[in-house]
Amino acid sequence: MPEGRSLDHLVVAVRDLDGAAAFYERLGFQVGPKNRHPWGTENRIIQFPGSFIELITVGEGADIPPHGPRAFSFGAFVRDSLARREGLAMLALASADANADAAAFAKTGLGDFAPFFFERKGKRPDGSETRVAFTLAFARDPNAPDVGFFVCHHYEPQNFWNAALQQHSNSAQGISAVVLVANDPHAHRAFLEPFAGIPATCPAGDDLSLALDRGRIDVITPDEAAELYDSMEVEVHRPGFAAFAIRVPDARCVSVGLDASGISYQQSGSRLIVPASAAFGVAVAFEPA
Repeated sequence: MPEGRSLDHLVVAVRDLDGAAAFYERLGFQVGPKNRHPWGTENRIIQFPGSFIELITVGEGADIPPHGPRAFSFGAFVRDSLARREGLAMLALASADANADAAAFAKTGLGDFAPFFFERKGKRPDGSETRVAFTLAFARDPNAPDVGFFVCHHYEPQNFWNAALQQHSNSAQGISAVVLVANDPHAHRAFLEPFAGIPATCPAGDDLSLALDRGRIDVITPDEAAELYDSMEVEVHRPGFAAFAIRVPDARCVSVGLDASGISYQQSGSRLIVPASAAFGVAVAFEPA
């Protein structure tokens, strides 16, 4: 298993895809057009250099395959997450060989799931179609059954990544952190360290942090999350993702756009926090690079 993985993308499950896209545009992001997976989930993507946010919902007429003994159903996980709540449902790290990673996950006890290959049509900035393809290798933290973890191998990176789609009016440069909330952060250390390929540190008491090649994973207590991210919508007794942070050159400039768009936020030091109650179930923080 490779060491020091990078963050690939965040899967944010929403019930109103176009409404969520419009909200993220008001936050100052460029949001891509609607895409549809073969099984019927639909997404819109916010892209940065090397990472992205996937806004996703279950589309009309979806034919969602069920989970199997060794088959992790991406669509079923999204559907079931939405049955509980909206918000950040899954974390994907980058993979250079998802088939090898799936074998390694099985060997080390992180999850014995078959690799999942799929392809779909994508759109270039000029509206023309292109092909994108991926293999996903899923892992499971037994102490966080409501949280999705996988690695993502891009087969057509030249068709997916596009500098023109990475320009945002809020000057966002990338995802700097994803925040998992748990009563006992250390209960997730045995899973997260081999999944991320790096050791965790303890920056503040019971908290954990894993510094990826790109971005970081923070695991904090509910009290800490309430203090740092103003509000959250995860159940205290069930671990879940509550927030993510975006890297910007100057958070003060972001506040101008938020004020103009009428979006409520809190300021905490040099960071701006849009609470989960206003942002489709997940708090969005803007922090200086």
